Amino acid sequence: MWESLTEFPDLGRSTLSTMKKAIDAGFKGFSRTYGEALENFFNPLLHFLVWFEKLLINTPWPIILLVIGALAWLGSRSWKVTGLSVLAFVVIGVFGMWEDTMATLAIISVATFLCILIGIPIGILMARSDRAQTMITPVLDVMQTIPSFVYLIPVVMLLGIGKVPGLIAVLIYAIPPIVRLTNLGIRLVDPDVLEAADAFGASPRQKLLGVQIPLALPNIFAGVNQTIMMSLSMVVIASMIGVRGLGVPVLRAVQNQYLALGMMNGLAIVALAIIFDRISQSYGKRLQAYRGQGRD
Repeated sequence: MWESLTEFPDLGRSTLSTMKKAIDAGFKGFSRTYGEALENFFNPLLHFLVWFEKLLINTPWPIILLVIGALAWLGSRSWKVTGLSVLAFVVIGVFGMWEDTMATLAIISVATFLCILIGIPIGILMARSDRAQTMITPVLDVMQTIPSFVYLIPVVMLLGIGKVPGLIAVLIYAIPPIVRLTNLGIRLVDPDVLEAADAFGASPRQKLLGVQIPLALPNIFAGVNQTIMMSLSMVVIASMIGVRGLGVPVLRAVQNQYLALGMMNGLAIVALAIIFDRISQSYGKRLQAYRGQGRD
């Protein structure tokens, strides 16, 4: 009997080995069959990323500083935040990190836009359907907890190295917060407000666009804030698969033990994170205060 029990580990290892080989063979076959089609599908996105990065790099720095200052002012309505944002970019330029910063801005801007474009509709779907929430929540849990190096493997196998695989890796990691907070914001809308909308004969679409989304905007912008922060945290990892930006010097510093290089570029990433965090938080607070006054 004892001998029969000891055979179970060997049987388990054999079964696991067979499953691993089957999965590897299946994915390799899928990659060979559809890899080129997927690359062609993502080619427009690649061209846009390259164009946008070149646009930011080739634009004269005074114009970039003016745009950064304008966006900071529109978001925060604070001269302090606006001045510090512009000053941070000036310091970045003085220390020779301007091009890498522009490349990072390009990938983070596109990633954030795509997260908003994809994440908000998914969050709305979750808010309107308990079944959809039950199905999507475990997927979001996996996306947030699985180590980024694990999903880099299939992405690189399918698309190779470059900007698009890096962008996809950033999207996988950064999209869950905006989905969750959009869902939460819409679900937290006061039922009495919805009843009043029903009493005025509002259709489901009118309630969504005219009542639920406006009242959920503070939560949605909190999701945007978290998405930007998580996108920036992926900069170094994305540099490992060919994405230009501030992550490349950090990676080079790790490989060659360049402490100063790593610290300077790491602090530049921190500066970008603080700027975006303050601007988006200020805008979210202003929205919340405005909605609060409207309800009063």
